[in-house]
Amino acid sequence: MDVVVVGSSNTDLISYVPRMPVPGETLHGKRFETGFGGKGANQCVMAGKIGAKTAMVTKLGDDTFGRDTLENYKNNHVNVDHVSFSTTAATGVAPIFVDDQGQNSIVIVPGANNEMTSDDVAKAKDTIASAKVLLCQNEITPSATIAALAHARDNNVLSILNLAPAVKDAPSEFFTLPSILCVNESEAEILTGIKVSSKAEASKAGKALMNAHGAQSVLLTLGSMGSLFVSADDEVDVPCHPAKAVDTSGAGDCFIGAVAYYKANHPDLSWLQVLTLASEVAAISVTKSGTQSSYPSRGQLPAHLVPRSK
Repeated sequence: MDVVVVGSSNTDLISYVPRMPVPGETLHGKRFETGFGGKGANQCVMAGKIGAKTAMVTKLGDDTFGRDTLENYKNNHVNVDHVSFSTTAATGVAPIFVDDQGQNSIVIVPGANNEMTSDDVAKAKDTIASAKVLLCQNEITPSATIAALAHARDNNVLSILNLAPAVKDAPSEFFTLPSILCVNESEAEILTGIKVSSKAEASKAGKALMNAHGAQSVLLTLGSMGSLFVSADDEVDVPCHPAKAVDTSGAGDCFIGAVAYYKANHPDLSWLQVLTLASEVAAISVTKSGTQSSYPSRGQLPAHLVPRSK
């Protein structure tokens, strides 16, 4: 297995609006769509779309959204051996507002994601051990995420924790267990207290996450500023690939899914190459509406974005 994801599955409920409503305001939207989402699901589907063999460990509600989500995984060739169903909670949902500038605001209602346990992870231990890359996020129970990261560490599997959404009181294992801690600028500020509005400040925050919290290495996704990888002996600065944004929903997940694909399938690539390629893939995604529906497949990418394995 190339990429295994232990994480969330949501149904996106997307309203396109001319601008964001203010408190107490009723605003007419332009159109409404549903889509498949959840940070875990997005990252898994993205990695698979460009060529990774993927597996998903997640929990759904026994409802229409859940059954449709399972079918979506199958349609995207994701291994679903460890997709389970709750009998007490609904499938997670994410109402999303997208304005005319392509910016978004999201509310997450976790539902069945909050019923994920370390027992669910234990059932998938052989799948995790077989992976080249494990992806986790902060949209399921901390106990399940910690169990997955610990199992990856014990089996020498490269792990990436996208600590989103970030919380000030995050468990210490969220920093010390993953091979790579991935956060955006606002998440970095929540975790470190350092306002990140420049690459210099991002570097400072990355080092603080390593020195004060024990992170092994840090990948900071910085929107229009690009990305920055910080480790004990390396710092890689990659600018944002230019694009005319139509909808930025899921762009960060697209980027991380692409990073996982390149690390799993092209381990010879340097971090500079990985982040540059992933940035271009994510830039393509924001030129289309939707989340997973905006992610390009392998056949839609320029040849230089799908290098041949050595």
